[in-house]
Amino acid sequence: MAIINRTPDSFYDRGATFALNDALDRVDGAVGAGARIVDIGGVKAGPGEDVSEAEEADRVIPLIEAVARRHPGVTVSVDTWRSGVADAAIGAGASLVNDTWSGHDPELVEVAGAHRVGYVCSHTGGAVPRTRPHRVHYDDVVADVIAETTALAERAVACGVPEDLILIDPTHDFGKNTFHGLELLRRVDELVDTGWPVLMALSNKDFIGETVGRPLERRVAGTLAATAWAADRGVAAFRVHEVGDTVDVLRMTAAIRGDVRPLAPVRGLV
Repeated sequence: MAIINRTPDSFYDRGATFALNDALDRVDGAVGAGARIVDIGGVKAGPGEDVSEAEEADRVIPLIEAVARRHPGVTVSVDTWRSGVADAAIGAGASLVNDTWSGHDPELVEVAGAHRVGYVCSHTGGAVPRTRPHRVHYDDVVADVIAETTALAERAVACGVPEDLILIDPTHDFGKNTFHGLELLRRVDELVDTGWPVLMALSNKDFIGETVGRPLERRVAGTLAATAWAADRGVAAFRVHEVGDTVDVLRMTAAIRGDVRPLAPVRGLV
């Protein structure tokens, strides 16, 4: 899942894809590098300038329409917590709703169900959208994540979302500290064992930066290490900035397991 932000203040790309043409170029590159899903968002996840629902829709709808036309074989996802934006996005060609704020708008999952599109069930521990965690505590963060995401998955099914189009996301950094993020990776088998496909958004997150002591621009190696660990344990999808590097990690991990063959084996064979 490639991250495409139509925001002027994204924490990672700092507005590099805010302009529509720049966003389209990034989509083309991501799809060419192997992205199967393109996740389009119009509001920075963290604190920042207020963005109205109308402004959010104005940012994401033209891009969704363009991507749906240019890449009909790619799943277009909308990253939003607002049901009105999701409804318009689905009308424009989105077929997956990435609800990163865990049902903050209770009508969001109903919109996904009414249109029978996919839905990502996230975990925030009740955090308000666009806020940072402060002295958060869980008796057992993995148990809390499983309870919240699977309950939301069951509600999604009840609302009409096709069961095979639901993913659960432990949602690293949202309502969590670095120790929580590491615990979720350490016990990722328990998430996978729920039977719901697991999506992880690890890319350049603060928990990685704090773990390896690296600033934002030097977190790729840590991200890829966490990705390999999670992929080997059955995580189904990854929301990422560096698509090509991630595809290489996933292919290498799968090849070590024996699930795929090397793409160009010649050494010692000819």
